[in-house]
Amino acid sequence: MSLIDKLKQFKVIPVIQINHVEQAIPLAKVLVENGLPVAEVTFRTEAAADAIRAMRAAYPELCIGAGTVLTTEQVDTAIDSGAEFIVAPGLNPTTVKYCQEKGIAIVPGVNNPSQVEQALELGLSFLKFFPAEASGGLPMIKSLLAPYGEVAFMPTGGISKSNINDYLAIDRVHCCGGTWMVSPQLIDDEKWDELSNLIQDAVNCVK
Repeated sequence: MSLIDKLKQFKVIPVIQINHVEQAIPLAKVLVENGLPVAEVTFRTEAAADAIRAMRAAYPELCIGAGTVLTTEQVDTAIDSGAEFIVAPGLNPTTVKYCQEKGIAIVPGVNNPSQVEQALELGLSFLKFFPAEASGGLPMIKSLLAPYGEVAFMPTGGISKSNINDYLAIDRVHCCGGTWMVSPQLIDDEKWDELSNLIQDAVNCVK
């Protein structure tokens, strides 16, 4: 199964900020047991690489990506940690080409036609639309999809339970990234029951 097919079946991709590596396995457990075995672990914290490594070891079935990847060094770290895909906030041709050389899928962020065309020139058609709400939301996505028939999006940024199904209703919006069901504060506070409820709710919301 391709990465796109995997992410399409999940519909919602938890975008996770882990501050303490010891919280990685309990969080992975909550995701797997509540029907959402996928995670984009952002490289915004020093614990990210070790968190991916711990989650991968404990739950090999988990689909794990590394997010907020900005450099080729971070690509190497993500691969070494066991990430199976890379997500970037923007479109950096150097990072894209490096991922292609390394054989790992990358989903770079775009929010305008010029960036979409640059992505297409690099051989990419599955793109992160970021920051989704701040960049014009639903009307902007529809406007971008119209002239580019081969492009599909993963909107991220401002996605919530209240608007995710509006995004998913658009043809070629395969999935959305979100943080509302994996709040960093709840992870820090180890509120696993509350996180379980939010994750279950997110899964049921997009069925």
